[in-house]
Amino acid sequence: MTFLRRLLAVAAVLGLLAPSFAHAAPSPQSIIKEFYAQLVSTMKQGEELGFSGRYEKLAPVIRASFNMPLMTRMSVGSGWSGASETERVDLIAAFSNFSISTYANRFASYDDEAFIVTGQNPSGKDVIVNTQLKPKKDDAVTLNYLMRLDEKGNYRIVDVYMNGTISELATRRSEFSSIVRREGVPALINMLEQKANQMGTLP
Repeated sequence: MTFLRRLLAVAAVLGLLAPSFAHAAPSPQSIIKEFYAQLVSTMKQGEELGFSGRYEKLAPVIRASFNMPLMTRMSVGSGWSGASETERVDLIAAFSNFSISTYANRFASYDDEAFIVTGQNPSGKDVIVNTQLKPKKDDAVTLNYLMRLDEKGNYRIVDVYMNGTISELATRRSEFSSIVRREGVPALINMLEQKANQMGTLP
């Protein structure tokens, strides 16, 4: 074995050479575009799929695109610190099901809507991806996504701004933290599960 081959072999063992098939982490804009593509695909089959079918089709891309554990903690607010480990697991599950159910319920059919990614802006260490939802006849609605690096170094959604400024997370935090203060964490878990079930039967 030549010196060069030995050097390459050692480098490979030490992890100094990245494999040729390695890919960079998806960009914030590409994550939103993939989410939108799956959302539109689901809407086009919406009536055929039914609620549970839409839920099943949207669940993987939503769980991949949204940082559900972090969004749950941020939505609960200070009540998160007083929750047990079991309650935290149940909260994340209930919040995730509620969020996916909301998309499956709201986007049940397709009427030539266009979801357009228009750019992105830095927001401290985070990134805001700017998009527009253009209905067939009505004016366009601005939907901006706040994205943050997770523990694996991938960008994921942590908040959605309706009309560009109204934080969905802040709205939920006001409601959720109030329930936890008055009735405790189990009450919030129960409320999220009830709301999800009211939108449709989960698969």
